[in-house]
Amino acid sequence: MFSSSSVNLDVLKKRAYNLRWATVPNGVIPLTAADPDFPCAPEISEAIIKFTKDRYLCYGPPEGLPQFKESMAEFFQEKRNIPADPSLLFPVDSAAFGIWLTCKTFLRAQDEALIFDPVDFLFRYSIEAVGATAVPFSIPPGDVPVDFEGLEKLINKNTKMICICNPLNPTGKVFTKAELLRFGEIACKHDLIILSDEIWSDIIYAPHVFTSIASLNEEIRDRTITITGFSKSYGLAGLRIGTVMASNPEHYSQLFEASLHSSTINGANVLSQIAATAALTESAYYLDAFKTHLHQMRELIVKELNTVDGFQCIAPEGCYVAFVNITGTHKTSMEVRDLLFNEAKVAVVPGLKQWFGEGAEGYIRLSFATSEEILTDALSRIKHTIKSL
Repeated sequence: MFSSSSVNLDVLKKRAYNLRWATVPNGVIPLTAADPDFPCAPEISEAIIKFTKDRYLCYGPPEGLPQFKESMAEFFQEKRNIPADPSLLFPVDSAAFGIWLTCKTFLRAQDEALIFDPVDFLFRYSIEAVGATAVPFSIPPGDVPVDFEGLEKLINKNTKMICICNPLNPTGKVFTKAELLRFGEIACKHDLIILSDEIWSDIIYAPHVFTSIASLNEEIRDRTITITGFSKSYGLAGLRIGTVMASNPEHYSQLFEASLHSSTINGANVLSQIAATAALTESAYYLDAFKTHLHQMRELIVKELNTVDGFQCIAPEGCYVAFVNITGTHKTSMEVRDLLFNEAKVAVVPGLKQWFGEGAEGYIRLSFATSEEILTDALSRIKHTIKSL
């Protein structure tokens, strides 16, 4: 399923937007947006086809299709050890929307929210979009211990939320149970909402183990909003489907009201919920095979990038992105990005503040959710270009 022959470049060049194949010149290999180059599981497309055969595409219930809510709750219960209630979760039109919705619901103009640095730009964007202030907290790549004392010093009367990204995009860090417990204890002590983005939680490399912060204890769970989606694990980015879950009924009511789902202004479309349900209930074998492939690609990319002069790549514990320290080249992240794009014909994401925060300067990010053939070609081009310097 994940061989070179599985990648249909003709289709990708027509459909894969968001910095990928449809947006780069011919001949450029995009290792940019973290979406897989592989088709989804056949059960997912078959479920969509089966549903549409009757040709009735009506509005669904605002709170989500029952089969979606049940399968999602079962996932949280069995895979994440969270005593999930189907009535306290609902589908949204992407995990990104879920992050924004949580910020909209619980933050006001004078409020502050703690975010990691580096981290995906969606956290800062969502916080600032609702008029609040994002306060960055440094979590460097690698196994540097989390500075919890420094974290607490950032908290003041205006701090209302802490945003957890686990595993952490772009560094690939997977937080330990002990680290998550400390985050949770700090949130409880200072009465903070916990926004836990777990969209990458399926992509974990042994011996590391994923823990949902909401699984730790009732007190932490009661203030946690858990968000996940289906783009990373099942290749459903274009269907724009995610989940927002609360454990506190009051939080759920606030989220649902803010979502405008009870009107026809917002809502997750029915076909996306059908697809997500098929992913959860019928496609476990696909995810298992995908993770096996990703483990092999992780070994390949880390090994090869560490042979490049001026590059240093720590193996990610989760996610399928490599976050590469390029300070040894004596060039900025943007200069290396431009060099690789123009000379190697490989597109990567530069470590700019607009993408990941100030802590990302001196790094580039590469996605390795592609075939071994494409990845090997891209790495060869990178090595040749940097060597020519």
